[in-house]
Amino acid sequence: MALFEGSGLVWLGLLGALLFYQFALRTPVIRRHGVPLRKSPGTLPIVGNGILFLQARQKLFSWFVKCEKHFGHETFQISVPTLPPGVVINDPQNLEYVFKNEGVFGKGDFFKSLSWDLFGNGIINVDGELWKAQRKAGLAFLNASNLRVLTDVALPRYLGQAVKHLNEKTHDGTVVDLQVIFHEITSQIMGKMAYNMEMHADDDFTIAFDYASGVTTERFQNPLWFVTETFTGARFRNALNTIRTFGLKIVDNAATNSGKRNQSMDPQPDMNSDRLDQVSGSLIQSLLQVFADDQKLVSDAALNYLSAGRDTVAQALTWCTYLLIQNRQVVDRIREEVLAMPGIDSCIANKDEIDSAAFTPTALPFIAATFYEALRLYPPIPFEIKQCERAATLPDGTFLPEKSIVFWCPWAMNRSRIRWDDDADTFRPDRWLSEDGKLLTKSAAEFPVFNGGPRLCLGKRMAELLAVQVIATMVLLFDFRPAYQGERVSKSSLTLPMKGGLPCLVKPVYDQHGN
Repeated sequence: MALFEGSGLVWLGLLGALLFYQFALRTPVIRRHGVPLRKSPGTLPIVGNGILFLQARQKLFSWFVKCEKHFGHETFQISVPTLPPGVVINDPQNLEYVFKNEGVFGKGDFFKSLSWDLFGNGIINVDGELWKAQRKAGLAFLNASNLRVLTDVALPRYLGQAVKHLNEKTHDGTVVDLQVIFHEITSQIMGKMAYNMEMHADDDFTIAFDYASGVTTERFQNPLWFVTETFTGARFRNALNTIRTFGLKIVDNAATNSGKRNQSMDPQPDMNSDRLDQVSGSLIQSLLQVFADDQKLVSDAALNYLSAGRDTVAQALTWCTYLLIQNRQVVDRIREEVLAMPGIDSCIANKDEIDSAAFTPTALPFIAATFYEALRLYPPIPFEIKQCERAATLPDGTFLPEKSIVFWCPWAMNRSRIRWDDDADTFRPDRWLSEDGKLLTKSAAEFPVFNGGPRLCLGKRMAELLAVQVIATMVLLFDFRPAYQGERVSKSSLTLPMKGGLPCLVKPVYDQHGN
């Protein structure tokens, strides 16, 4: 039975994939102006790039970076057994074309078939009218009024709890995992504002979703995942059950709260009532209004938004802090920028509570630039995939047959020396600032971290507001020293969680006298 354990399963899957490829698929050649596209370095006969995709994701990241340096903006073909023919694009013009033509480049059967168990009919996994309806609900949730509640009430509250927790840890030398700290902040915010529920970074759902995301990612790398999961998928199936149960719990809780609100509706609401309570659960209520007759669909949509709004921001803050630990000069500049704000000096000296709501991207452009630079080097979604719903021709002349796959890798594109100069691998926030110190903007095709076109990330503004307030507060009050060895890498996931978290020792910047 050893054949069906560990690496034996991988080799069995690989052998089956090779035979299937050899006799059934034979990837067609994709052409540009009638000329076959070049293939990536290391492409092998029959298996193409299949063996490469079985490797750890850090090696895959390095391979995409190597290809970007080798090809520049040139589109090249990749081939993986059992997958449709595919190309990798690095040219912003091609990517802009993909973004703008949502009807041509969709999620596609390939992506949906692999991610269906996790995302179902949620916004991450659908196209067309179903996607539009869920996006409309998301837009209603992320309106300007709700974002003010986020910055003025919700975030200061939950960030303040995190600060209190860290202050307690400064006295006993306890190692703190900052990834958990950031995840707790975003979990509480999304739980309260979106679903009117208490959520935490260490609950059963979070652990189950984290594991299921890793397994789903491995499906994209293992051509015969459906074989291997037959023998190794018990934990995955249990995780999915936990996730679905939690999704239905969100729906049931929302339905109960909706009834209570209707019964206690006051025609003259108390103007002094908690603004956060007034907007709590607004996302799930919007979803119920749109899909009231389909609990499963509401559950899928709610879980998709929870993942998008919670995990990616927490991960981005983790990588940003990791970079700050390595770049003390940037930390010093952040503190200088915060201390230059009116009233901050006196708050520190008098040990008064700091109003973190004043920490905005407009007021603190260097911190906003720091966050964007961290997103550049560690994009929360490191790979993206679209599938052609019908044949199309890219601006560079590449002809894509129907059902072909288009890959782009923000991890590699954001390290391009063509777009980011010779120091593209260097953490340098100043690249995001103009000569007069204002934050520069990039088009979605140049900086594809927030997707683009009709699918431009709904939570982009929320992420900016949240990140600047958290970074400013944490850096002003604490020094973080590494309690780990070597380089931190990401673990297998559809997003970019840090493997092993970010364990640190926490020291206060100011003593009890404000010095």
